[in-house]
Amino acid sequence: MFTGIVEETGEICEIKKGTLSARIKVRCRKVLEGTKVGDSIAVNGICLTVTSLAADGFTADVMAETMRRSSLSEINVPGTVNLERAMAADGRFGGHMVAGHIDGTGRVTGIRQEENAVWYTIAAEPELLRYIVEKGSVALDGISLTVAKVTDGDFQVSVIPHTRQETALTEKKTGSTINIECDIIGKYVEKLLSVPKETKQESRITENFLMEHGFF
Repeated sequence: MFTGIVEETGEICEIKKGTLSARIKVRCRKVLEGTKVGDSIAVNGICLTVTSLAADGFTADVMAETMRRSSLSEINVPGTVNLERAMAADGRFGGHMVAGHIDGTGRVTGIRQEENAVWYTIAAEPELLRYIVEKGSVALDGISLTVAKVTDGDFQVSVIPHTRQETALTEKKTGSTINIECDIIGKYVEKLLSVPKETKQESRITENFLMEHGFF
C-alpha cells in the first residue's frame, strides 16, 4: 500500500525489453534507505518488486500486463520517474490509499498557470472517468491529487508549486501520457452493488436479533 506522496524522483537509466515484458534499472538514493530485495517501490505509481540493489539504484521486472496498462512502454532512457516506498505499518497517510495498480493511462491535453497553481487537464476513457469524482482523490503517475473538475471526456487537477518541484510533473507537456489509478474505494463499492440479488445472502442481523443481544 502507498499513499501517493512522492519521496523522490529517480531516473530510469536502463530498459531491457522482451517481447512483451521488460526489466528496468532505476537510479535513485532516498528510496534505497532500508530497502531490501523483494520490497515494493512505486515507480510512476506502478507497484514494482525490487529484484536487485546497487549503491545507486535498483532493478525491477515489469510484466506484460503492466506494460500494456501503463506509460512505461513509452518512457525513454533516461526518463524521470516518481518513486515511493510502500508505507510502513506505523506510517502516516499523507495522501490517500494507493494500491500501485494502474487502471489505465490518460493524455495531458492542457496546462495553464493560475497564480501559484498549475492546472492540468487529463483526457481519459469513459471506463476510467466513471470512477473520478469532483473533490475525490486520484493518483497521477503515483501522485495523490484532488480532482477539481470532471467533464464527459476529461478531468482537471490543480497542483501547488511544491508538488511540481518534487515530482516529475515538471516534465509533462501537452500530449504526454500519464498513469491513472482511480480511488480504490469507488471500485469496491461498485463491485458490491453490482452483485445480482439472487446471489446475495440475506443478513441475519434483524431488529429482534439486536434486541435479544442488548442493543435496544
